[in-house]
Amino acid sequence: MNQSLAPHGGASPAQAASSKAAIASITEFLAFKLGTEEYGIDILRVQEIRSYEEPTRFANTPAFIKGVINLRGVIVPIIDMRLKFNLGEANYDHLTVVIVLNIGKQVVGMVVDGVSDVITLTPDQLRPVPEFSSAIDSDHLMAIGAIENRMLILLDIEKLMTSAEMGLVAQALQ
Repeated sequence: MNQSLAPHGGASPAQAASSKAAIASITEFLAFKLGTEEYGIDILRVQEIRSYEEPTRFANTPAFIKGVINLRGVIVPIIDMRLKFNLGEANYDHLTVVIVLNIGKQVVGMVVDGVSDVITLTPDQLRPVPEFSSAIDSDHLMAIGAIENRMLILLDIEKLMTSAEMGLVAQALQ
């Protein structure tokens, strides 16, 4: 059996209920691309979308933290989501953008391959996330949005950005 598809125990009933409640309160998602896959995040977390500019690098940070930019006087850490999700090295081109997010009291930028649109999903368009090992912790996945022939992997961007492994926003929420 392919190891990347091996089950890893599944979400607890409490996690499933929490994800269901979070999804019920979110209806609009910003769709973005990483490689050939399409992801979605809560549109209310998005402050702005900017073209990619090379950030100022910091020593001894994980590879997925590209550095920081100065956004109108606010120092914003920049996360490359391709590197974070182990999708290989990104080619930064005219389609590459930074989605600037408000998470708690922190502003964070995430580099993606491109943004497609804002999608409104109804509860009947949401499917549970299958259980398998992946580069994305199952706590950070809310559901799969099924829209005609498209599938959107819905991320709980707040849980992802406040996770201990990211180490970026947790202190701002305490």
